[in-house]
Amino acid sequence: MRNYRFRKLCSLLLVLLALAPAGAQPKPEHASSLVWHSWSDDIFAQAKREHKFVLLDLEAVWCHWCHVMDTVTYEDPDVRSILDAKYLAVKVDQDSRPDLSNRYEDYGWPATVVFNADGQEIVKRQGYMPPKPMLAMLKAIVDDPTPGPSVVPEVVITPAATSQFPTELLASLRKNYEAQYDTGNAGWGFSHKYLDGDSIEYAMFVAAHGDKQAEQRARDTLRAEQKLIDPVWGGAYQYSAGGNWDEPHFEKLIGIQAQTLRIYSLAYAQWHDPDYLRAAQSIRSYVRAFLADPDGAFYVSQDADLVPGEHSAEYFQLNDQARRRQGVPRVDNHIYARENGWMISALCGFYAATGDATALAEARRAAEWIMANRALPHGGFAHGSHDAAGPYLGDTLSMGQAFLDLYAVTGDRRWLQQAEDALGYINWNFTSEQERGWLTSKTPTDHSYHPRPERDENIQLARFANLTYQYTGHATEREIAEKAMLYLAAKEIALRPMSGGVLLAETEFSSSPLHLTVVGPKGDTGAAQLFQTALQSPLSYKRVEWWDPGTGAPVRDDVRYPRLQHAAAFLCGANSCSKPIYSAEILTSQITRALHPSIQ
Repeated sequence: MRNYRFRKLCSLLLVLLALAPAGAQPKPEHASSLVWHSWSDDIFAQAKREHKFVLLDLEAVWCHWCHVMDTVTYEDPDVRSILDAKYLAVKVDQDSRPDLSNRYEDYGWPATVVFNADGQEIVKRQGYMPPKPMLAMLKAIVDDPTPGPSVVPEVVITPAATSQFPTELLASLRKNYEAQYDTGNAGWGFSHKYLDGDSIEYAMFVAAHGDKQAEQRARDTLRAEQKLIDPVWGGAYQYSAGGNWDEPHFEKLIGIQAQTLRIYSLAYAQWHDPDYLRAAQSIRSYVRAFLADPDGAFYVSQDADLVPGEHSAEYFQLNDQARRRQGVPRVDNHIYARENGWMISALCGFYAATGDATALAEARRAAEWIMANRALPHGGFAHGSHDAAGPYLGDTLSMGQAFLDLYAVTGDRRWLQQAEDALGYINWNFTSEQERGWLTSKTPTDHSYHPRPERDENIQLARFANLTYQYTGHATEREIAEKAMLYLAAKEIALRPMSGGVLLAETEFSSSPLHLTVVGPKGDTGAAQLFQTALQSPLSYKRVEWWDPGTGAPVRDDVRYPRLQHAAAFLCGANSCSKPIYSAEILTSQITRALHPSIQ
């Protein structure tokens, strides 16, 4: 898991805050509350029969402003009256429908989209809409149902001729990446402050090769992000508003926990700062207490509000006992394969950095649960227990990455086979006719909109398929990565914000990973110590293997290792390896020298 789609903020732009009624309180339930329909292609047929429009309220069940829309805007009598008369209202939890979530990712939550009966978009709105602006919009659509200025043509993408990025495109990407860093407040991005995983991971990658400015920026961001970690229960809040780190929005998504846990684990492995370890442990403790299913999988999120629609800033200032006296914010206990894949990968990263065997046990248990309860034939995964659509690329992609990460930290080849099976399923089910990029869903959201590639998913897939290829040498896996890179190499895609993920994908696709192999029996304590040292090396882009000669040939035959009387590690590159390394201390020194050739 890499960027994991965490920039879909429960958005209310600051300009919209001014429109919210001061001190607005949820209104009481009405007997004639609005009737909400489910999203399907049938809704447009019904709209045509009844001569109505379709209004989509794409919400997040953990989102404060979504609750305010429900309790204020959609309970307003005038809004309800016109919706009843002229519209079919559809409500969708975006976590449950990755295809719709990806389609409207730029509109945050809540997103309000109005369609005509043919499925054509008329209006798209981002964030909370108070009753008066909502009513005015609904009336205007009835009077003039032609698409408004919010509905703009899709950007025409100029296909890239090659998966290799031109020099000028790389220069523009790096320039954008530099411009996206907030030198005054730390972090990448300005209006909302959050941990952009790809941006900081790229900085850590560059820092590991000696860039001091990148190191300082990464560490400043890691320090600032700790303001968004709940000091009472642990766990990371989603983001802070106001362009600073001091105005948190209190929802806690499993994806945010996974990303933050993984990044702090990588940072601890790289810099050995105990603050990073404490942050990672705090997040893990929260997940175990609030978002862990008793059978081993992980839930989706915990709400931002104790009472839906009421701000909870004062509540989150309380200690544990005082919070619990008032109650605990709602946990969404859906179990999705995509989100579990993210968390499994994060736990593998924590185990790699710390050697904490309980984290690895949790990762394995969650993987077994998802395989038992969400697996599809031929290597794919369903999203939830009862998907209205799908399958979606994100679920199989996330679980495939999780399997590869499990293989990397255990050397157990069944996990590598699962990762390859996931790539095979992706190859058969999410291909694009343009031969560039991989589609976000196998089936259309409706008759008027067909699946498109999604940028963050293609970043993650390029990295996952390429690293799997580095382990196996199988050409098909490299081809899958190359197809994703062809999509990302289009300048209209590459130059979208943020730049860190594309830079990571390009860097990895065009280079070989740090390659470390331990040769020795799986039961040998010396081999185990060398393997753990290899896992603790900096960088996520690395190929770490443990070959036990007693189990057969290595997975890939690009390097031939000698059979030795004692367990040894090898640091490899360009189809050749170092001399045998017998101690963890020397292996650590050799890794440092490999990353910093100037060090003698």
